[in-house]
Amino acid sequence: MRPMRTSTRFAGVLTALTLVLGGAGLAASGARADIPACTAMVEQAGVSVTDAVSAACYRGVVGDLGGCVTALTEAGVPGGSAGAACRAAPGEPR
Repeated sequence: MRPMRTSTRFAGVLTALTLVLGGAGLAASGARADIPACTAMVEQAGVSVTDAVSAACYRGVVGDLGGCVTALTEAGVPGGSAGAACRAAPGEPR
């Protein structure tokens, strides 16, 4: 078996690193962008946005709809509003 040339190996590693870091950056920025949609709906329901509300909205962003609704309800958001806010969380950033 012939050894890989250093330049070929370096190019492969650099390409992989770019793809990994670029994808992680896109995923992180998308997650942050959706939390305001959720917290805005909580405010419309007349509930102040606290750390607990933000944490609950993050659960909605990552796809844990049930956990998001439960946490928002525990933070004082009415059930229907909690469900709507959690459904808004994983949507397109506004």
